[in-house]
Amino acid sequence: MQQSPRPVYTGPRDSRNPKLPQGDKAPVAAFPNALAANAARRKSFAIWRLTRCEGVLPLVQKSVSGASMNDGMSSLGAFELGQNFQRINFLLQRLFLALSRREIRNPGVEGPGQPFYMRAAMNQAQGWMTNPMKSFNTHIQFWQNTTALYAELTQAMLSGAARMPKAPSEGGPADARFADEEWSKHPFFYYLRRQYQIMSAYLESLADGASVGEDEKHTEQIHFFTHQLVDLFSPSNFLASNPVAIKKAVETNGRSLVEGLENLVKDLERSGGDLLVTLSDPEAFKVGETLATTKGHVVHETDLFQLIRYEPVTEKVYARPLLLVPPWINKFYILDLQPKSSLVKWLTEQGIAVYIVSWKNPREELRDYGMDSYVEHGVLPAMRKVDEFHGNDGVNVVGYCIGGTTLALSLALLNKTKAENPAKSATFFTALTDFADPGPLKSFIDEGFISGIMIEAQRKGYLDQRIMARTFSYLRPNDLVYGPAVKAYLLGEARPKFDLLFWNEDSTRLPERMAREYLTHLYRDNLFANGGFEIENVNVSLDDIKIPHYVVACEKDHIAPWDASFKGLSRLKGGGRFVLAQSGHIAGIVNHPDKKKYGYWVSDETPADLDAWRAGTTANEGSWWPDWAIWLGRRSGKKIDAAASFPQSIPRLEPAPGRYVRE
Repeated sequence: MQQSPRPVYTGPRDSRNPKLPQGDKAPVAAFPNALAANAARRKSFAIWRLTRCEGVLPLVQKSVSGASMNDGMSSLGAFELGQNFQRINFLLQRLFLALSRREIRNPGVEGPGQPFYMRAAMNQAQGWMTNPMKSFNTHIQFWQNTTALYAELTQAMLSGAARMPKAPSEGGPADARFADEEWSKHPFFYYLRRQYQIMSAYLESLADGASVGEDEKHTEQIHFFTHQLVDLFSPSNFLASNPVAIKKAVETNGRSLVEGLENLVKDLERSGGDLLVTLSDPEAFKVGETLATTKGHVVHETDLFQLIRYEPVTEKVYARPLLLVPPWINKFYILDLQPKSSLVKWLTEQGIAVYIVSWKNPREELRDYGMDSYVEHGVLPAMRKVDEFHGNDGVNVVGYCIGGTTLALSLALLNKTKAENPAKSATFFTALTDFADPGPLKSFIDEGFISGIMIEAQRKGYLDQRIMARTFSYLRPNDLVYGPAVKAYLLGEARPKFDLLFWNEDSTRLPERMAREYLTHLYRDNLFANGGFEIENVNVSLDDIKIPHYVVACEKDHIAPWDASFKGLSRLKGGGRFVLAQSGHIAGIVNHPDKKKYGYWVSDETPADLDAWRAGTTANEGSWWPDWAIWLGRRSGKKIDAAASFPQSIPRLEPAPGRYVRE
């Protein structure tokens, strides 16, 4: 067999030794016995053999700018491969070191345990016995679809076609994972895609068979984890079965794979050996410099929070201030990202005196702080301090996500105990108060998961932010896990510079007792909606709240589903206005009017019947912020001089955004 010619260097020679290339940039492959050249040739042959064996040689050959892989590799390409091998060796050392630092955690927080799988198997067997024909038809359908696919491929091969004929439209929304034309045109990748889709449908049918009985929670868990399994094994998630990744690896002489490995190693190092896919460039933003830049001052501080007042930017401001209570699972600057999207900045431009709570990122010293602590030492003191600064004329309060849940608990306690209430109106952003149906997250909330969380939190005195971050990511695995992983690890792409995703990864720890009560008192036992949530030896419920309220839920929210949010907050008394915003948990709230991006539905009718409520509302274009500003303005009193609303008597402890948010 004729061998491919070895790479020959044709560039300028060193004047001191004509056999040597000139300069430091000369390709290493010019040295016949150089290790890099040998490694490069071995790598070239390995890629040739891999692609030949997998039937993707035509794809690879087309990727190499007119040159056949059988014609050998250029000296420069061989040099680059050699350099890539050196980088791989170094990165593998870092990889093993990062993995060795991973903490061993309780199995309960890693996924469902053996009892779950045993019960699913027993239900599957019961389903077969109860309805054997249905089970038989499921298997028959799978084999019929598989055989039809095999026949289709055989016919294409016998016809001599190198590409698959154009297939009829499959209907339904397009799957972004298979957008590249090779998934539809190349026989090998077409087969992988179609067989994956057939297998996915088969597994979904098996999940239906394992969902017999009246335990709705177990049924939802089976379907949830079946979806997780299906998403994990998509052929787009693996190098050998992803045509886009293979093509890019060949075109870049393996550089994309090396850069992907480097991205993987950095993620493992950043998260202490846990694999958390970084969604945004961690160096792209800096809190206080490019994010959270609205001018203000920390005016009050406790061991649990800092209170920030923002400087007025209008000559006149409303006399009654606004206090924002963000979630403590993330940091407050989601409401003050870049100036072009900052809700805080926009509110100051509407003439509103804005305060915000910046929560402490807890460690072991706050382990005994529970949900009641965030009420008694967080929300209530913050409201009273703002009210004190403004002459005890009342405060308008906003609660976002779990901050909204805590605000509702605080208002219920004040009304139940008939204590003085500084709040004159309450606004809730994507807040759950009735946890009977909290969406996909309930699939995680079983005794095994709760026990695992408790053990982890007891060990440290707080719940590590990585556990909660990973849990929330797997609620949307293709968008927040596998899709970004493919781009970063298989394609070697740089992380995007996206402020919202940067904030999403800047998560916080949770005190031990608070994490436990959050999961048990709310998610598992739903005590607040059922009237059994105890604060200061008083049981409070949603029925104890009476205050004018403005409620915003988001149509595609996977953390606080809009129907669950409306269901709980519709029990409040005092007159409410309900808004259903387009998009999800974050984008539906952080929706600046200038962007003219997402619309909303709004009504003053209480949504007792959710379907009837939505049918009776009209869609509005653009952001709901202006509608809220009008509602808020009617409850904010007269306008006064800006200087009078922020006198020098109010202390300025340090510039915003303060130091708690940087912890």
